Order: sequence, then structure tokens, then C-alpha cells
Amino acid sequence: MTAAAAAGDALKRALRVHFVHLGAAVAIESLASRPWASVTFSGARHRLALCIPGPGAAAAADAFLDGLAERDFALAGHILADIVLVERCEEDEQVRLVVEALTVAER
Repeated sequence: MTAAAAAGDALKRALRVHFVHLGAAVAIESLASRPWASVTFSGARHRLALCIPGPGAAAAADAFLDGLAERDFALAGHILADIVLVERCEEDEQVRLVVEALTVAER
């Protein structure tokens, strides 16, 4: 497994755990990860599509997005350097979110 894929898996687990704490279900519909590096760091960029189903989906999405950029997620071997919302779509009691994230390998 590549480092980018390992970071993506860790990010998926952390997001699922966060939604459990919110009392909401989440399905990760897709994840694309690719290596990233700067002069001093190496890591990966990720794009995830999430689906939150059910009558409380909008409230769960709002709670997830509130303070998202400042939230810490536990990622084994990686640090979440950045995470942003790219797209939000609500339809038929479900919310789809697309987020992009940057993870950096711990040294």
C-alpha cells in the first residue's frame, strides 16, 4: 500500500469516527489520493465524496462543517494539515459533501 493510500485510509477512518460521535451515519462514496511533497514535507492530497442519509442529514452536515478547518483528526502516522469543503448538495433527506484534504507524514 502506498503512503498516499495509507493516509487516505486513515482519513476515512477518522471521518467515520467523527460522524459516529455526531450520531449520524456516513457513507464514503469515493476517495482519490495522490502523493504530495514540498521542500520539507511529504504527504498526500485527498478528495472524498461523503453521503449523509436520513432526516437529520442537514444538521449532521452542519455540525461536521462547523469549525472543520480547525478540527483535529487522529490519523495514525499522519497529520491533517488542511481540510476544506468543495461542494455540498442536499436532496431527498440526504446530504452529499465533497471535501479536499492535505495530509503530511509524521516524522
